[in-house]
Amino acid sequence: MKRTKTVRCGAPESSSETPLRDRVLSAAFSAFMERGYAGASTLDIATRAKVSKRELYALFDNKHAMLAACIAERAKRMRLPLKLPTASNREALAATLNVFGTTILRGVCDPKVLAVYRLAIAESDSSPEIAQLLDKAGREANRSALVELLTAAQADGLLGAVEPATMAAQFFALIWGDLLVRLLLRVTNVPKPTEVEQRVRVATDILMTLYPEPINSAT
Repeated sequence: MKRTKTVRCGAPESSSETPLRDRVLSAAFSAFMERGYAGASTLDIATRAKVSKRELYALFDNKHAMLAACIAERAKRMRLPLKLPTASNREALAATLNVFGTTILRGVCDPKVLAVYRLAIAESDSSPEIAQLLDKAGREANRSALVELLTAAQADGLLGAVEPATMAAQFFALIWGDLLVRLLLRVTNVPKPTEVEQRVRVATDILMTLYPEPINSAT
């Protein structure tokens, strides 16, 4: 009788079972964290991933492409789908802002995402492209999505006539304060889920209070 292979839920895959691209990215991320971007060689990455350099270059043109892929994977944890649902009223808008802000805070507070931020800072002189990639894949994508949401809400008469980019900047400032700096310096702990939710709710309430419905749309 042919045996059926048993896979235990939660058990880590062996290196031969893990998809090749995932293995390479995992190895690249480890190398970047330990040696820095400039110090991590493609040979080191290939050795860690247990692949040949030929296999490595079949997936990625160069080390910069591996870095971009690592950052893109971790940037996914920092954001919702870039097309946020249009809010039909202020209650729905507040709910969307709460989910959006909570997702961003939880994503950036992920240890691996914080590690990318620290790498970008440490390598800012020798490899400024790391910070540029992180900003484009994470921060700028989030900002653009929020500006689009606020622009639509404003067009529907849910917010006052203030530049949406200004409102977005204020919302991010409210949800973060000095938290990210303190996390990067390791002088505070990652907030608990309930603390994150409370922080975002306060930020949303302040933003909605600052920018009420225009008087003519409420009458």
